[in-house]
Amino acid sequence: MQLTSDNKLKKLIVVGDRVLIRLKKPNAKTGSGLYLPPGVQEKEKVQQGYIIKAGPGYPIPVATDDHEPWMDSEEKVKYVPLQAKEGDLAIFLLSGAHEVIYEGEKYFIVSQAAILMLEREQEL
Repeated sequence: MQLTSDNKLKKLIVVGDRVLIRLKKPNAKTGSGLYLPPGVQEKEKVQQGYIIKAGPGYPIPVATDDHEPWMDSEEKVKYVPLQAKEGDLAIFLLSGAHEVIYEGEKYFIVSQAAILMLEREQEL
């Protein structure tokens, strides 16, 4: 299978309460008209970016009854879903993020606890 820009992230599985974020393109000019290099804006404590993929959420412990050897041993994990969804604009703490490079692009893996605010486009 050929890897394209459409399907290259489909192979990634985000685990638990984490999300994969691509930084929003920063404005190159400040409010007063100064132009800042990209490295300056990337060092800010609070960043914003779009959620590309989201994990399943927080796992819920499976209730343990008296387990008999003859019982089916298949356990299905259940999750409390995340508030963050794919496509949301997330404002997050850089200190709670882990930078990764995948297929030549920079992303951040962020736990939901490090996300301060979400902006979601609601459909009418």
